[in-house]
Amino acid sequence: MKLQVAKWGNSLALRLPVECLRATGLREGDSVEAEITDANTITLTASTPIFDRAAFLARLAVLHAKMRMSEPVVEAMRREARY
Repeated sequence: MKLQVAKWGNSLALRLPVECLRATGLREGDSVEAEITDANTITLTASTPIFDRAAFLARLAVLHAKMRMSEPVVEAMRREARY
């Protein structure tokens, strides 16, 4: 695949085709690692970790269990309100 180097502000940039982004799962703001080999080739590797939904939900359950239940803020405000 041929890409064109273009000026972007004071820098130079490459625009990646949507097929590359879809294949790697990259989105705007993600980080990419660039590596230059001895043969003057550039290798780009997505450095954004893949989202692990099961691990996230397990961590969320642990954090939720640590949260103490409290009365709603609105009820506390009503009790302390002076009319």
